[in-house]
Amino acid sequence: MISTNSKEQVFQLLFEKLSHQYPQLDFSILSLKAKQMAEQKPWLSTKALTEELILECLGFISVEEPDWTFVAAKLFAGLLYTEAAANRGYDPGETGYGPFYPLIQHLTEIGIYDSVLLETYTKQEIEELESIIDPKKDELFTYIGLRTLNDRYLAKDYEKRTMELPQERWMIIAMTLMQKEPKEKRLTLVKEAYWALSNLYMTVATPTLANAGKKYGQLSSCFIDTVDDSLQGIYDSNTDAANLSKHGGGIGLYLGKIRSRGSAIRGHQGASSGVIPWMKQLNNTAVSVDQLGQRKGAIAVYLDVWHKDIFAFLDAKLNNGDERFRTHDIFTGVCIPDLFMEAVENRDDWYLFDPHEVRTVMGFSLEDYYDEEKGRGSFREKYQECVNHPQLSKEKVPAIEIMKSIMRSQLETGTPFMFYRDEANRMNPNKHKGMIYATNLCTEIAQNMSPTVMTQQYIQDGRIHVEKVPGDFVVCNLSSIHLARAVQDGCLERLIRIQVRMLDNVIDINHLPVLQAQITNQKYRAVGLGTFGWHHLLALKHIRWESDEAVQYADELYETIAYYAIQASMELAKEKGAYPYFEGSDWESGRYFEVRGYLKDEKWKQLARSIQEHGIRNGYLMAIAPNSSTSLIAGSTPSIDPVFQKFYAEEKKDYKIPVTAPDLNADTTWYYKSAYLLDQHWSIRQNAVRQRHIDQSISFNMYVQNTIKAKQLLDLHLQAWKSGLKSTYYLRSTSSEIMEECESCSS
Repeated sequence: MISTNSKEQVFQLLFEKLSHQYPQLDFSILSLKAKQMAEQKPWLSTKALTEELILECLGFISVEEPDWTFVAAKLFAGLLYTEAAANRGYDPGETGYGPFYPLIQHLTEIGIYDSVLLETYTKQEIEELESIIDPKKDELFTYIGLRTLNDRYLAKDYEKRTMELPQERWMIIAMTLMQKEPKEKRLTLVKEAYWALSNLYMTVATPTLANAGKKYGQLSSCFIDTVDDSLQGIYDSNTDAANLSKHGGGIGLYLGKIRSRGSAIRGHQGASSGVIPWMKQLNNTAVSVDQLGQRKGAIAVYLDVWHKDIFAFLDAKLNNGDERFRTHDIFTGVCIPDLFMEAVENRDDWYLFDPHEVRTVMGFSLEDYYDEEKGRGSFREKYQECVNHPQLSKEKVPAIEIMKSIMRSQLETGTPFMFYRDEANRMNPNKHKGMIYATNLCTEIAQNMSPTVMTQQYIQDGRIHVEKVPGDFVVCNLSSIHLARAVQDGCLERLIRIQVRMLDNVIDINHLPVLQAQITNQKYRAVGLGTFGWHHLLALKHIRWESDEAVQYADELYETIAYYAIQASMELAKEKGAYPYFEGSDWESGRYFEVRGYLKDEKWKQLARSIQEHGIRNGYLMAIAPNSSTSLIAGSTPSIDPVFQKFYAEEKKDYKIPVTAPDLNADTTWYYKSAYLLDQHWSIRQNAVRQRHIDQSISFNMYVQNTIKAKQLLDLHLQAWKSGLKSTYYLRSTSSEIMEECESCSS
C-alpha cells in the first residue's frame, strides 16, 4: 500500500505541474482537499482518492472556469494508465503507456482483436508504429470526451477490465483501415491516419470507432432498404433490419411501395391492413434486437405524402390515441415532392392513392418519378394522370391538413423528418442508375435505392436454395472533420486526402451481414465525409450565427472542403480505379460541376477535366451526420448545430457530467447563443449554401420554442424547401422530450 505521505506528494506534484499548464485556475482548494482526504481517510486507495478529486474538479466546472474539465480528464487518464498497467503487467512509468505488440498479441489470443492485425503487420512494424504513439495527445480530451471514449469504445477484456488506451485505439483504427494498402507505403499511410485521429482533426463513425481491429462487428454506420410490396419482401426486410441492428447499424426503410389499408390482395378487395402493422413489427425488432443490451435498435421508416395511409402514419408516434396503431420506438419521415409543397403554399387540394392500385390500373409506380426541373417534370405529369383517371380510387384532402398533421407530430415527438425527394433526385450524380426514394435514419444520406426481390426457392441435393435479385441496399460509411481544430490549424487539404482514403478502405475490409448491401457498397463505393464543430469554429472566428458573414463563410468553407474531397477521390481513382458505375454519371459528364456553378473557376474546370480522364473513386462522397457522441469525444459542437446552452449537464444512464461550450472564454462567450434563441431562418440560409457543396444531404435540426405559431413553423418548412434543402432532421421543440440520437450515424 502507498503511504499517506506518498499519495499526497504524488497529487501535489501533479497539481504543481497542472498549475503551470492552467495558470488561470486556483489549485489550492484541490491541493488542500487531497491533503485532508489523505490524512483523514488513510485507508482510501489512490484510485478512490483520485475519483474523489475528479468529482471535486467536476464541481468546479463553470462558464467562468471551463478548463477544470481538462484537469478532471488528466486525473481520469491517470486512473486508466494505472489500471491498464496492472491488467497488462507493465510499469506505467512517465507516459502511462506500455508495450504495444504484447497488447495486440494478448487481445488477439483471447478473441477480442481480429487475427488480421498480426497477419498483416510484422512485430518490427508494430514496434515502429508504437514509437510514434504520443501519450501527450491524451491531454486534448475533455473529461466527458475521455470518459465517453473509455466507457464505449476502448477495447476491454471479457471481464470489462481496462486494456487498450486512447492513443492505442487511434493506432488500431489506422492499422485496420490501411491493412490492404501496398506493403511499401502501408506504414506511411498508417502514420498519416494516426496523425489525423490523434490530433482530433477528424473522427470516424461510431461503428468504426467501436469495432475497428476487433473480431466481431462491422464498420459502416447507416443502411437504407426499399421494402418490396410482398409478404416475403416485408419479412425479409425485417430480418435484414434485425441483423444490421445486431451489429450496430442504424436503418432507414422506405415503405412507399407497400399497399395501403383496404387495398386488394390477390383480387380480394379490402384485404390489406396497410403499413401500420408492418411498422409494429419493425418497432418490435427495434426494441428486441438491442445490441447486447447496450441500446435499442435505431430504425426510421419513410412514406410518401400521397400514400393513403399518410394520416395514420403521421399519428404513429403520438402519445395519445389507439395504442394498436402506435409505434413509439421507431422514427418516421415523410417523402415530399415539390408539388405537395406548392399545394400547401397555395392552399390547394391534395390526392391520396394506393400504390398497389396505381401499379395495377395505371401500369406504372408513381414513386418512380420526380420532377426533373423545378416546376415541371414527370412526377407532376404522372400524378395528374392518376388524379384524372376515372377507375383509380383516390381521396381528396386539403394539402394544408396533411401539413398540420406533420407539424403537430413534430411539436409533440420531434418527427417526422422531411425528405424533399425532387431536389434529392435532381442533384443525384448517379441518376443514370436509379432513383432515391427516401433518406436514412439521420437524413444525411441520399443514394440510389431499389427493393430486393426473391425470384425462386427450390430443393436440390437435399439443400434449400433461395434466389434473389438484389436491389440497391444503401450503405453509408462516415467520418467527419473537426472544423474548429482542422481549419484553425490550416491542415484541411492534408487531412481530407487521408480521410477519403480511410473511408474508401472501409468498403473493402468491411463484412456486412446483408449481402445485397455488400453488392451495393461495391457498385457505388459510397462514402460520407462530413463535419462537426461549426458553431465552435464560428465562435473562435468571432462570427455571429445570425449574420450574412456566417452564411458567406459557410459557402466558402464548404466549397473548399468539397474541392479537396473530390480531388482526393479523383487521385484515388488514378491509383485504384473509378467506381463501377462512373460511366454515364454526372461526374463523368461534368454536369455535377455545371449545376453547382463551379465551372466559372479555372481550378474547378481543371478538376472536372481530370475526373473525365481518370474517373472518381466514390460515386457518393459527402454527407453531414449528427456527430453527437463523437463530437463529445473530440471536445467540440455537434455537426452543423448550434449549442443548446453554454453550460449544461450531460446525462447518461449512470452519470451526470457538467459540460461547457468548447473554448469558452471572455471573447467567445458572446458568440455562443443558445439554439432555441436563434432565428432558424439564418440556420436555413446557412444550410442552403452548404447543401450546394454536399452531394448527399445534411442532418439539419430546427430548434423552436414551444410557443411557436403554426404559421411561423410553416414558414420555416417552406423556406427549407424553397432553399433547395434535401432534408430536415428533428424539429427540436422546448416542449418535446429529449430526442434519442442516432449513435450509429455519429461520425
